[in-house]
Amino acid sequence: MTSNLFRHAEFEISVADPYMLPQAGGAEIAFAGRSNAGKSSAINTLADHTRLAYVSKTPGRTQLINLFRLKNGAAMVDLPGYGYAQVPETVRRQWQGLLEHYLTRREALVGLVLIMDARRPFTELDRKMIGWFGETGKPIHCLLTKADKLTRQEQAKTLADARRLASADFPGVPFTLQLFSSLKKTGIEEAEEVIGSWLDEPEKK
Repeated sequence: MTSNLFRHAEFEISVADPYMLPQAGGAEIAFAGRSNAGKSSAINTLADHTRLAYVSKTPGRTQLINLFRLKNGAAMVDLPGYGYAQVPETVRRQWQGLLEHYLTRREALVGLVLIMDARRPFTELDRKMIGWFGETGKPIHCLLTKADKLTRQEQAKTLADARRLASADFPGVPFTLQLFSSLKKTGIEEAEEVIGSWLDEPEKK
């Protein structure tokens, strides 16, 4: 039963370095996405909390790793948004190293929720993120956000095209996709079902 998986999530810590994250905690679910793809809004929608993750009108504002503890002991880990052009190159490189380090070396991490704008999926940086994380063999679930800005017909085509592209370009990566809208509050149950199944995995081993 995964209903309300993210509800009652509580902020625990913000860190600038993955080494500063708690070492003795539950399973971690990372949330990553291009700046302005709707990551903070998606986290707030899943948690049913309007201000859990800071929604900024200035893309690229989240420069820290933010950890939110779930009531079952697992954690949502909100990673810095990537790809915002007006961030200095040195800062961009620092974020890139930080993201890559966390995504490829964090043992507590069970899967990645990748946030992509449904109107502009699979940018070069999204592909880089999938490439980094795909090598771990851990699952990726993609939320195609802002789906409310597409017609029903466009939604169906976008999802079908994205699934086709994912299987063609990232064979062997456990990759799932869905449509999501923070504005319309759609896709929450599907996201909870997929992500909740990751938390059950260790018990099956």
